[in-house]
Amino acid sequence: MLLGRTANDLYWMSRYIERAENMARLVDAGLRLALTRTESASDEWSSVVASAGAKAAYEARYSSYTAEAVGDFLLRDSTYPSSVISCIEAGRSNARMVRTALTRENWESINETWMAFKTLLAPEIDQRELPSILDQIKRQTALIRGAFHGTMLRNEIFDFAQLGIYVERADNTARILDVKYYVLLPSLSWVGSSLDNYQWESILRSVSAHRSYRWVYEADYKPRNIAHFLILNRRMPRSLAFCYRMIAEGLELLAEDYGERHTCHDTLDEIRRQLAPDSIDQIFENGLHEFLSHFIRCNNRFGEEVAEDYRFF
Repeated sequence: MLLGRTANDLYWMSRYIERAENMARLVDAGLRLALTRTESASDEWSSVVASAGAKAAYEARYSSYTAEAVGDFLLRDSTYPSSVISCIEAGRSNARMVRTALTRENWESINETWMAFKTLLAPEIDQRELPSILDQIKRQTALIRGAFHGTMLRNEIFDFAQLGIYVERADNTARILDVKYYVLLPSLSWVGSSLDNYQWESILRSVSAHRSYRWVYEADYKPRNIAHFLILNRRMPRSLAFCYRMIAEGLELLAEDYGERHTCHDTLDEIRRQLAPDSIDQIFENGLHEFLSHFIRCNNRFGEEVAEDYRFF
């Protein structure tokens, strides 16, 4: 049985590394959506910062919303704890604390990514270089994920790390969806327009789901289909339903290993009921923004309960 402190380090190691990639994806969503504007794109960048939960911290440093300023803040500002550079620092620190619980390949991939990011994010970011920087961040974190899934024994060490990955990923997918549907769409008259379709397509690309979406729906970019794909499709690896399918698998294995269930198991069941395969009509009837906001709160509560139930201290 793992010490609570070890479980905590594994869980947060995974959350921070996943958050680094997800922050890059959130910036990517803003960049793609900003390209649809013929005028100022400040609203898009403001929405990205708001969705990251960083509005107050950002406005304490910057007076306007631009690609350069938002990119600098969310990617390389070491004073902001959820920036990419801060997350990879924190993830590596947690990994170092549990280094003997990781395979050599896993540790080396984390350490090499940390060194690569220190170099990549040292200079100020030029907007023209932002797409390639985001691609490098996503590619480098994918190497960590590949080493982790390819070499780690499927035991409780793996299960706690998995919980961290998917709690963080579910939060990010919900936030990216919310950026598009609730904040960025300027007028109801735009719904169904070519611009609206392009924005939805951009959201799919930002979560690496464009091609897989076309396999399911061809090229029919309908908001309900896209929302269903990113919320309820259990085979799409960044959907909310897929994340909670993987969380349920890990949590059930932990319940078997420890011989008991906890409050977090009840919350898991509650969240999975919200993600029933046929619930998309109900979600849109009650409001997509309201659903996503509620989901984010429930997901946060679940993470807190995991920490309390498994004594992460």
